[in-house]
Amino acid sequence: MITRSTRLDALLLWFGSRAGLLVVTLLGVTLADYLDRWRKWDATLFITIAQYGYDGEPGKPVDDGLPAFFPGLPMALRIVHLLVPDWAAAGLIVSLVSGAVAMVALARLAEVEGASGWMAVAALLLFPMAVFLAAGYSESLFLAFAIPAWLAARQGRWPVAVLLAAGASCVRITGLFLAAALVVEFAARAESPRRAGWLAVPFVPLVAYSIYQYRRTGDWLAWKHAQEAGWGRDFAWPWEAWRTTWHSAMGSDDFAVAFRMELAGAVAVAAALVWLLVLRRWSEAVYCGTQAAALMTSAYYLSIPRSLLLWFPLWVVFARLATRRAWVFVLYAAVCGPLMLLNAGRFLSGAWAG
Repeated sequence: MITRSTRLDALLLWFGSRAGLLVVTLLGVTLADYLDRWRKWDATLFITIAQYGYDGEPGKPVDDGLPAFFPGLPMALRIVHLLVPDWAAAGLIVSLVSGAVAMVALARLAEVEGASGWMAVAALLLFPMAVFLAAGYSESLFLAFAIPAWLAARQGRWPVAVLLAAGASCVRITGLFLAAALVVEFAARAESPRRAGWLAVPFVPLVAYSIYQYRRTGDWLAWKHAQEAGWGRDFAWPWEAWRTTWHSAMGSDDFAVAFRMELAGAVAVAAALVWLLVLRRWSEAVYCGTQAAALMTSAYYLSIPRSLLLWFPLWVVFARLATRRAWVFVLYAAVCGPLMLLNAGRFLSGAWAG
């Protein structure tokens, strides 16, 4: 059972970091300007879906990329918007509340694994892409379902695990990878075959969303084709994707900086996956490896560093190492903390930051 200290540590770290970010970004701006700073990139697209649906704003050209975004976050935005008039503020509130849930669950999961809960939370919050946990993006909401789902699976509470995983599947396609990892975890734990039927539950939202988009567009894979139409993310062999991204990173414009971050993220992703395999954490390797495969076989790298926010097994494994060797955490914080602040500044200034 989660202790009061674990829960309190996680919440203090989460709300304390959010308060610090609020103070820094509010300096010298009005509240309206502050909210506008957060209404960037995908946050705007989520708001568009929440306001108008997948056909987009009436009178404007249809954005073929909108079906790439699953309906979980837009639905949450609509609910919060009933009480909060500003859409950007609604997105920040969804991320704030769901992030708190995710951090408490991460701390508990780390403790179950014999690691320091607060170190796992702090490591995630110091990661250079952590600004996306605060923005009106889907990362926090996904983690609020995915981490408790994994914790429930580890405790053998499969009905709870699959229902929470189904919630994660409503938020991101990453729910498909979580569902696959739960199948591996189920097999590894040698659970009774009579309980295997539960494993189909997390796939239901994915099927339902495909049916919805088929009825709307006539395309069973509308979400996949939207990735291609909106961002040019066609299939490419891994070496081709690396080469394309490498060439894009050699420029001098702001996007070249972003592509250098993508290359660094790809190296980090590969190293983290090898680490999980060496530790023989098979189900976690499936969850992370399927994400890595999908991202690294795209025409070019996009949002690879940000995907590490969703790799909750990595933060648990890191916390286990840092619990035994405190200097690892100190070194990590010294390197990643400044990068996190720099990237937060990039995002709030309107630059592409991951």
